[in-house]
Amino acid sequence: MAHVSPGPASFGGRLVVSFESRRAPEMASLVERHGGLPVRAPALREVGLDAPEGALAFAEALAAGTIDVVIFMTGVGTRGLLDAVSPVLDRSAFAAALARATVVARGPKPAVALRELGVPDFVTVAAPNSHREVLDALDARGPLVGKRVAVQEYGVPNAPLHEGLTARGALVLPVSVYRYALPEDTAPLRSALHRLAAGEIPIALFTSRAQVEHALLVAAEEGIDGPVREALGRGLLGSIGPVCSEALRQEGLCPDVEPEHSKMGHLVKEAANRTAEILTRKGRP
Repeated sequence: MAHVSPGPASFGGRLVVSFESRRAPEMASLVERHGGLPVRAPALREVGLDAPEGALAFAEALAAGTIDVVIFMTGVGTRGLLDAVSPVLDRSAFAAALARATVVARGPKPAVALRELGVPDFVTVAAPNSHREVLDALDARGPLVGKRVAVQEYGVPNAPLHEGLTARGALVLPVSVYRYALPEDTAPLRSALHRLAAGEIPIALFTSRAQVEHALLVAAEEGIDGPVREALGRGLLGSIGPVCSEALRQEGLCPDVEPEHSKMGHLVKEAANRTAEILTRKGRP
């Protein structure tokens, strides 16, 4: 095992498991930079839908001017939706149609994708970019009663957002372009879960609800659901933001670290800062 010198804001050479997939190399680099030994355990992959749910119907309604609000939840989904609507709207027509509606970017990534598309005017959502902030941003622009709101889904429907929109009298049109699935190779995930259950890994970092669900699903398949949950409770459990934290709490797991800003760098830095304190308190010095 390589030696990592501890320092300020350091994991102190401890093993740190991350369930990140698409940005796994970046997460591993951040962990190493803060004195940790990264264990990669990708828990999901994004699978494009052969027949994107509602995409063409959405495009036709948007072109006809019958969509009042469009909420973009992710950068990947924004770009995927551009491809999905191409049989009805080309790039410039899509941008022009969006300009006639109220467009909402949940966070910085969909905002970047919208600028790339040529949509300069959109509502930006405040951190930590949960459904609450999306609803607050829309409330600030007036009533939603009777308005047709399209929501670009990401992996799974955002039920709290749908419920909040419906409660305000909006008509919700979900638009899905991809779903979450387990990685094609689950061996690294299964190996990491066994090491976690055995007490080898004291620090676990989650960056999405789907990672929580998939990790616990695979742990149950491996017959180590109980030991994994116990290990997560006895070590340092980090969560990137309120949606991920809510998923952990629904599973009876309480995150020790949730950064103010829902970004990987902030999560890793705060977890590193608090490693010694939290593990000592939990009897794992």
